[in-house]
Amino acid sequence: MYDCIIIGGGPAGGSAAYHLAKKGHSVVVLEQASLPRYKPCGGAVSPLVRQWFDFDFTPVISQKVDRVRYTWKLGEPVEVKLQTSEPVWMVHREKFDTFLLEQAQQQGAEVRDRTPVTQIAWQKDAWQVSTPQGTMAGRYLIGADGANSQTAKWLKLKTAKLRPAVVLEAKANGKQPQPAQVRFDFGQVKNGYIWNLPKADGYSIGIGNFLDGSDRAQLSKIGREYAQKVGLQVAADGIWEDSLCLWDGKRTLHAQNALLAGEAASVVDPFTGEGIRPSMYSGMEAANAIDKALQGKKEALKQYTHTTNEQWGQDMVWAQRLAGTFYRFPGFGYKIGVKNPTATQIMMRILCGDLRYSEVVDYALKRLAGGWLPGGGK
Repeated sequence: MYDCIIIGGGPAGGSAAYHLAKKGHSVVVLEQASLPRYKPCGGAVSPLVRQWFDFDFTPVISQKVDRVRYTWKLGEPVEVKLQTSEPVWMVHREKFDTFLLEQAQQQGAEVRDRTPVTQIAWQKDAWQVSTPQGTMAGRYLIGADGANSQTAKWLKLKTAKLRPAVVLEAKANGKQPQPAQVRFDFGQVKNGYIWNLPKADGYSIGIGNFLDGSDRAQLSKIGREYAQKVGLQVAADGIWEDSLCLWDGKRTLHAQNALLAGEAASVVDPFTGEGIRPSMYSGMEAANAIDKALQGKKEALKQYTHTTNEQWGQDMVWAQRLAGTFYRFPGFGYKIGVKNPTATQIMMRILCGDLRYSEVVDYALKRLAGGWLPGGGK
């Protein structure tokens, strides 16, 4: 009998396992893939995450980047040097996720890879979790199994609408230019954008649709054309289809002795698509809630839902509003917002937790609206 069974070994599952094990609870993480496993992802991580852990992430940081380059259909470039306290981390998810699980193991957590969950059932005051290797019991359960969460369906909790995304991996051809830049291109993707994130040994190109209107085949075509234009070679096996599980409003994240965390809880920024930092945060908060529940605090899981909806969800309402305006009228958004270097600094402060969307989006939307009015800067 485990205190907690965690389904999924990504940033949310690893964070939850680390914090629960550190508090002395018996924990097992069930990961269906063989570790280390590839995960389609840009791999940009806010350095803010280090404040939630007492170990050094340096071994799995591929590169630190403090420069951003924006383009509109590869033209009209805007380059900005970030003024954050520390550059953004670039990571390979197969290394980053495995490293986080290893830290959890050092605290006493058990990790079982190649162990898909086939069914769950609440019986005899515990969760009975079935796998091909057998059934195990846990007093509590965390579903951290990603955008296509089967756990959410088993728990009969609302699942969010998925948005299509594609990731292309390109190896570096020769010596990479320095200083490294994070690159974003607008105007080529309907209701979304292209991101190009540098690693020490290559680039991760991502294309996401944040509203509606593109399928994955279309996104793959755009990605291949973009890579060719910027001089990057993508192998045939370097194209990965994925989904974005964006926050789309308040939802219940708890059930009988169970919680959802990470992408399974849709804690992905609906404007930028950032998912690693919020997933790690939700994993930590899920661990805190279950720790309280194990101490006899009956409302702890309900409070997790409330806190996530209020502290994260309320700010994401503003991110949704910004996304709805910007991606429907990206030309105006690029001219009025992106071309203003201050906007980049503000966005990076949001990503690093120094600012909330609610503090700046109202002004940004008014500025965008002003661009459409006669004499308003169109």
